[in-house]
Amino acid sequence: MKILLTGGAGYIGSHTATVLAANEIKFVILDNFSNGKPEVLQQLNKIVGFDIEFVRGDIRDTLFVEDLLSRDKFDAVIHFAAFKSISESIAQPLKYYDNNVNGLISLVQAMSKSICKTLIFSSSAAIYSPLNSAPFFEDSSLQFSNPYAHTKLICEEILKILSKNDATWRIGILRYFNPVGAHPSGLIGEDSGDSPSNLVPSIARVVSGQASEIKIFGDDYPTIDGTGVRDFVHVMDLAEGHIASLRALDKDNFHLVNLGTGHGYTVLEIIKTFERILNKSLAYRICPRREGDLPVAFASTLLAEELLGWRSKLGLEEMCSSVLNWQKKNPMGYI
Repeated sequence: MKILLTGGAGYIGSHTATVLAANEIKFVILDNFSNGKPEVLQQLNKIVGFDIEFVRGDIRDTLFVEDLLSRDKFDAVIHFAAFKSISESIAQPLKYYDNNVNGLISLVQAMSKSICKTLIFSSSAAIYSPLNSAPFFEDSSLQFSNPYAHTKLICEEILKILSKNDATWRIGILRYFNPVGAHPSGLIGEDSGDSPSNLVPSIARVVSGQASEIKIFGDDYPTIDGTGVRDFVHVMDLAEGHIASLRALDKDNFHLVNLGTGHGYTVLEIIKTFERILNKSLAYRICPRREGDLPVAFASTLLAEELLGWRSKLGLEEMCSSVLNWQKKNPMGYI
């Protein structure tokens, strides 16, 4: 088996590459470094013990992708090449529709002219409606509150229609909840830049001294400590989910499943876990709630267990410890 990883130099793509290598599955990374960085490839080489096969290019260049697929025999594509910042998508919506939606269309057009018609698509729990009660099931109501989520919803619909109308396609859609953590080597992890909007990268910046405090958006939710509850899943578990999805497509030509832990942690629980591991306090400040944030959001994982035989294995302690290991070895991220 040989896999094309679009956006494979990014956070989740690079961790999935290590799992493919561990399973002796060949792969090629296609990336234009709009999110990932070249240094990731050097780190991956150290982890897997061989030189990663890499092609620089953009999935929106349909003819380029057609040529790539024609020159090598790929069995499947795992598609990570999407922008993912909610705040950036609000500020630059056209950038997100162009890359995320047009990028998928271009990729699928190129694949349709090749023998490779197996696709694993990275979707997001951001498309679930705030009117749902946790846990969120795959058939829970959907809604978008920002351009990023809208792009994921559009892409899911495109792939559902494609699967329904053309039996030659095999498609797995994976709805991620909140990926955190890093590879156990500490050589790769999440480099979210100078102004991360997500909780765990924000904590990491405080730990490294690059920021003075953690912002907690709301402490008056109906939860055990008033802070919001989210389903954080270790990125290595998430990476394993892609292998499980590939194998499940040997039996069926379509599935859509959540990848999460099936339970949630409050924002304060996350912070206190970091404090316990570090044996020191971390400064935080309570801020007003953010528009669109849910009180409680976590996945139902029943379908992932049933269809993929997958469930998360790594807990909160391992998530936080791996982040600290990555942060210690790479205090400024990839440089």
